[in-house]
Amino acid sequence: MTSEPADEVVLTRVSPDDAGEILTIQRAAFVSEALIYGDANMPPLVQTLEQLTAELQESDGWVARRAHRIVGAIRTRELDGVLLIGRLAIAPDMQGEGIGRRLLEAAEQHTHAAEAELFTGSLSEANIRLYERCGYVESVRIEAGDGTATVFMRKQLTDAPPGPGPSRPNGAAAAPAL
Repeated sequence: MTSEPADEVVLTRVSPDDAGEILTIQRAAFVSEALIYGDANMPPLVQTLEQLTAELQESDGWVARRAHRIVGAIRTRELDGVLLIGRLAIAPDMQGEGIGRRLLEAAEQHTHAAEAELFTGSLSEANIRLYERCGYVESVRIEAGDGTATVFMRKQLTDAPPGPGPSRPNGAAAAPAL
């Protein structure tokens, strides 16, 4: 029987059983975002274990494991022909290792959707750079009125023409609960 080297990162499908470790990674990863925005009450930081477990039962996604430790996670859901990507989180000590890019690629390769969409905050420059390097382009920017904005980014995944995507009230993008 062969085994993976201890330092190799392996991607597997997310499971509700991963909720505790994912919540720990999510909170650790989003602390830097809270500092950027001056908001410790952002959804990834206040989500409960029960909420996350329920969410994982209704969504899909991937986890990155290194020596049996979850070091990254991404959650996805398909809606109206669009792959909605949310809560990409990488353990702070593993950031910059290409794990986020690998998780995005796994999500994109295992969908029937023609397009993918994700969002981040306008001050999250490292996130925006990563998404642009992965082929995402800004599609909608919604100003928050405090000098920040929610930036929605899309990527064409197939040669099929883009669909209408998730319905947006008054033409505005609505952040999915991922």
